[in-house]
Amino acid sequence: MTREAPGSPLTDEEFDAWLDAQLRAREVTVRPVPFSEAAGWAFRPGTGDLRHVSDGFFGIEGISVRDAGGDWTQPIIDQPEIGILGILTADFDGRPHYLMQAKFEPGNVNVLQMSPTVQATRSNFTGVHGGRRTPYVEYFDGSRPRRVLCDVLQSEQGQWFWRKRNRNIVVRVDPDVPVREGFCWLSRPQVLRLLKRDNLVNMDARTVLACLPPGEPAGGDPLKEALARSRTALGEGTPAPAAHGLDEVLRCLIEAKSRCGWVPRLVPLDRVAGWHRTETEITDDEEREFRIIAARVSADIREVDTWAQPLLAPRGHGLAVLLAGTVGGVLHVLLRALPQPGLLDIVEFAPTVQVVPSARDWEESGDPFLPSALADTGVLFDSLLSEEGGRFHHAQTRYRVVSVGEADPAAAPEGYVWATVGQVAEMLRHGHYLNIEARTLVACLYAWGEL
Repeated sequence: MTREAPGSPLTDEEFDAWLDAQLRAREVTVRPVPFSEAAGWAFRPGTGDLRHVSDGFFGIEGISVRDAGGDWTQPIIDQPEIGILGILTADFDGRPHYLMQAKFEPGNVNVLQMSPTVQATRSNFTGVHGGRRTPYVEYFDGSRPRRVLCDVLQSEQGQWFWRKRNRNIVVRVDPDVPVREGFCWLSRPQVLRLLKRDNLVNMDARTVLACLPPGEPAGGDPLKEALARSRTALGEGTPAPAAHGLDEVLRCLIEAKSRCGWVPRLVPLDRVAGWHRTETEITDDEEREFRIIAARVSADIREVDTWAQPLLAPRGHGLAVLLAGTVGGVLHVLLRALPQPGLLDIVEFAPTVQVVPSARDWEESGDPFLPSALADTGVLFDSLLSEEGGRFHHAQTRYRVVSVGEADPAAAPEGYVWATVGQVAEMLRHGHYLNIEARTLVACLYAWGEL
């Protein structure tokens, strides 16, 4: 079903009514099942890897990491194919709007979340499932002429995915594109406002939004004026000076990569130490971070109506916090070069504080910036947002941006560096500089600054 698109962006009130109607119209169920009832999936003899019979989609394997302290192992999601995370954009009344989708994912805590126009694995958009064609994929897969605004490969959760990458792409179109059922046009301010609502804008939309250039900050606030100067601060010779040149910022990342002695490799799931398998889950003996479960799914709004799949289920909420401070009247953010075993190059810039979901307290991490991250003052942004609902079950992270006042770049510990928004935006034109949590917080910073 489609409706006419020209002149049809939704107001805030219309969007709320539209989303409520989408929720009421959908019939979806997600039911945990034993692995033996996950049709199409099986543990492979000899390795114990959990794979689909088609050898497509993804699998649950093991990873072994050798470092200075020895070897450690865990299960990890192996999904080697590159998917598409694509947003169509068009101008209505001279303002950019995005074609967003109310998308169901089996791991969502609230059924539907706002996703990019296209959010699809290669197995899905090439029809491995034998179901319906992914709507609008022809605008992104090269099968028709297009006007590309950004196009970059970006990583996903390096703690849970093995070298997972997706193509983050934004394509400009004319506003007469037909709008299918479950899709709507929203302005950039509307989408940024939705980021402030818990579990509404999904991870895949957030990473694409972060890869777009920042908009003009709202005026009237000294800190937002510092953000406006930060957008053009790339080094000493720019209109607003940065604490470090971009080369120096990147040198922090390069040095961290050089220091990191981790050697990760895939291993059979049967060789993962300290984990065991029951009829219904794969779990670590100490029940700390996550477990693997299986679910049977029924939904009338996907390319296929029923399927089964594994899901990685965290045992608690994660925490990701970006500290912001001013240097010479220019807003900077404190990035951390963080190793994660599943990243293609092991180390990427992360938020100042990033604590994985755990059944234990965040304080157990011993992070030196945790008190500032959890402060009640200086909070610019604070929302509980969901991670990938297609692979993770009820995975949520508390995302915060916290102002710490004047920053001292010389006091940053090894592996940390203060960078401007302009430098961050320049890095996001390329892949494997900022991890998925940092990119989410860039989008959150834009939401604070532009509204």
